[in-house]
Amino acid sequence: ARMAGAVGCDGFGAFLTAALDAGGVDRRCVVEVPGVGSGMSVAVVEDGGDYAATIVSGANLRIAPAALEDAALWEGVAVLVLQNEVREAVNLAAARAARARGVRVVLNAAPARELPKDIEGLVDLLVVNAVEAEMMGAGRVDSLDAAARAAEVLARRFAGVVVTAGGKGLAAQRAGGTLMLPAVPVAVISTHGAGDCFTGTLAAELARGAGLEAACRAASEAAARHVSRVENT
Repeated sequence: ARMAGAVGCDGFGAFLTAALDAGGVDRRCVVEVPGVGSGMSVAVVEDGGDYAATIVSGANLRIAPAALEDAALWEGVAVLVLQNEVREAVNLAAARAARARGVRVVLNAAPARELPKDIEGLVDLLVVNAVEAEMMGAGRVDSLDAAARAAEVLARRFAGVVVTAGGKGLAAQRAGGTLMLPAVPVAVISTHGAGDCFTGTLAAELARGAGLEAACRAASEAAARHVSRVENT
């Protein structure tokens, strides 16, 4: 895995880069920005395991779109994963660079925000949770059937869509039709980081050549393990 981005020259930045090193992530394209704090989020977890987060962007706002043209960044890359904690200009530059190189583009539209039309045609697979899907105009997602309807609505704008609905499961819309998968039953301790775990596993499986259904199953299982871990509190 390879990551591009920015951290501050602070204790949080050192912690984040050390975590990337421990995970075997190539971080040559993660730059340290002096005079600004690292991006982070503060999560508040409810008794039932759901959470809300306050995001502090910090160095995430200092990523230069031009850096995404670095040829070294794209060596051996099969899938690009984007999310909404960076500026839209950065996501657009990355998606365009990926498309030019035949790299598949996955957008995890979290946190939810209005997306420009320009990026819709550059995304191969949109991944959103129930709240994000509703905020994108796909209706309330309170069941697996509702997730399937939301995926169908969003598929009018994106080539492929996965809508996750927590303990109810997920629905995906693709060229071959609709896929619905019930959730793996677990005792939830905290859902903090579940979306990141799901999207990362999904992208990794796609990069290995898995089809969407197999990748979704693997991602669901990984997310289920994540939310049921005691160390996730």
